[in-house]
Order: sequence, then C-alpha cells, then structure tokens
Amino acid sequence: MPLNFVRFKHARFSARFPDTFRYSRSHYWMAPVEGQPGVWRVGFTKFATRMLGELVDCEWKPGDGAKVTPGDNIGWVEGFKAASDVYCVMNGAFAGGNPELKVDACIVRSDPYEQGWLYAVRGEPEPESMDVQGYIDLLSATIQRMAEEGHGEEGAAEE
Repeated sequence: MPLNFVRFKHARFSARFPDTFRYSRSHYWMAPVEGQPGVWRVGFTKFATRMLGELVDCEWKPGDGAKVTPGDNIGWVEGFKAASDVYCVMNGAFAGGNPELKVDACIVRSDPYEQGWLYAVRGEPEPESMDVQGYIDLLSATIQRMAEEGHGEEGAAEE
C-alpha cells in the first residue's frame, strides 16, 4: 500500500513523514506490518538520520521473541557522524532486526520509511507515541530550541 506523506519545513530543514505512522519523542517511527497482525516495524525518522549521517553497522541485543519494553537499550548503530545506542519504543516481543542492514546500512538514510527500518516487534507502540501532527509539532519545537541554543541546523539540508 503506497504511503501518503505530510511535508514539513522549518528554516533549512525539510522532510516528509508518513501520515499513518506513529512517532516517538526520540525520533523513531513505528508502523504496522501489512499482512502480519500485531507486528510493527521501527525506524529512524528523517530528522534522526540527518543527525547520525550514513549508517555503516548495527547490532541487536535481544534474541527473537525476547520481551522488550519502551526505554530498553536493545542495540546500537554506527554512522559516519556518530554512534548511538538504540532504545526500544515498543511493548512486546522482539521480532528481529532488518537483515538488509547487514548488506547495505545506508538504506536507513536513503529509504527510511520502507526498506530502511531498524527492527520489528510483535506488540504495540509505547503509550507516549504520537501521530504525525504531534511529531511535527515536537520537531518544530526541537529545531527552534536548537537554533536558540546556537546549534544551528547541522545536517538538516533540504530533502
């Protein structure tokens, strides 16, 4: 099913966000997997990928079926700009990492909302997850705060 996007623009940062996904305050998206009831894929939003840069590697701690809860440190990603722990934004059972990332981790940045997902969970999004408009409001406030603190908008070029 094709995705519909909501366009967001703030100063030099421009991105599109799928309108049916859920989003976390920590810049992850969550989307149900078509044809697999109760399974959700999780990935980085375009904002997160711009802060991390191109990914080169990742690793997942839980095994398939392991219980996961929001806030659990479940792995790490390494990019050209930074390395980062990956925290869970779902309640349920870990259903595996994206095997394509071992072949081409760059798809997280080039196709973040379809092929570039990070991991899957059989369960449900964290209670604090928000719809696309809630995420856009959060993102606007985040970028404004970064500008006020003098961080600028590094890595936030036009899409």
